[in-house]
Amino acid sequence: MRATPWRLPGGEQNLPGIVLNDNDHFDFALRKFKKQVEKAGILSELKKRQHYEKPSVQKKKKEAAARKRAVKKFRKMNLNR
Repeated sequence: MRATPWRLPGGEQNLPGIVLNDNDHFDFALRKFKKQVEKAGILSELKKRQHYEKPSVQKKKKEAAARKRAVKKFRKMNLNR
């Protein structure tokens, strides 16, 4: 079993959840829950796992993202001079 952001290596689940009081509004609870889901990275992980991606394609995407970050960093450094 691979460890994911919401499943710990021991198999224990650490899913986002909120506890509501009687006077809490639904909108507040929904915002809080969405924030926890975003922080846990569940949606991005789900999108990644929707379709199988060959290891070579994963490597190419990773390298392209690294190049993009480097170019962005270089531009930012040149603008600050």
